Amino acid sequence: MTSPAQLASLEGQQYLVLRPRTAVSDVYRAEQRSALGRLDAPHPHTEHVTLRAFHEPERRDELLALIREWAVAQRPVEVVAEAVDVFPAPWQVVILRLRRTATLVSAYANLSAALETTDFRRLDERPTEEWTFHLSVLYAKTLAPAAWTELSHKSRRSLSSRPSEIVHDAEFVWYEDGVEHAEVIPLGIRSFG
Repeated sequence: MTSPAQLASLEGQQYLVLRPRTAVSDVYRAEQRSALGRLDAPHPHTEHVTLRAFHEPERRDELLALIREWAVAQRPVEVVAEAVDVFPAPWQVVILRLRRTATLVSAYANLSAALETTDFRRLDERPTEEWTFHLSVLYAKTLAPAAWTELSHKSRRSLSSRPSEIVHDAEFVWYEDGVEHAEVIPLGIRSFG
């Protein structure tokens, strides 16, 4: 990410994400190209499945230590794209919705359990049963209601092919001093001291 405005809006935040790189990534990129062909709107510059968002600029190292321990106990995660869908108003986001695979649900639930006894500040956290696993394709929050309704109807569809892949690592991303930083953390492997 290089937009100064986007970087400024994320200052002090951290995210734990999964980054599909093969079949799901290919479908995501095709869907995003198609959506951007219909509407020039803000959008993620790289595909990612957010497992958690945090605001812990002063305790980033402690948070990262907890996430590393979570990752050691976590198996690789199967991601399966099911549909192009939307989060309705007031969010107005076009998404690539994922199937609730056992390993994806487990990753989220195990992270919830690891965070339960901490006071780390989490952003927009939801219980496992309420979380919609997804990759955001396009942010259309500023669209007028009629334009959003049209985009929503044109975007939604089931994916007959159900592309899938296994993600073998998580990425801890943080924003500091106007710069995006990241550390890739293998799942199921102790790779740090």
